[in-house]
Amino acid sequence: MIAAYMLRCSDGSYYVGSARDLDHRMMQHYSGRGAQYTSTRMPVELVWFEPFDRVDEAYAREKQVQRWSRAKREALISGRISDLSALAKKDFT
Repeated sequence: MIAAYMLRCSDGSYYVGSARDLDHRMMQHYSGRGAQYTSTRMPVELVWFEPFDRVDEAYAREKQVQRWSRAKREALISGRISDLSALAKKDFT
């Protein structure tokens, strides 16, 4: 499954990525071979993902979420979609 995804690392930080095959990518992360950032912050937990039909769409979503504040990422994780707009406005005040 093509997807954008977010991991919570053991230090409480978030890692945002995208993958052509989410299951395979998660096996890489869980084994410590996924990314240098996550390999030093094990264990990691998949906390959010969004499926896409095309790789370029998943990559664009990855880049969008990477620019978000921690509060906005946590709203996405907890499914508080209605809060995203208000949190975005706070980024610019």
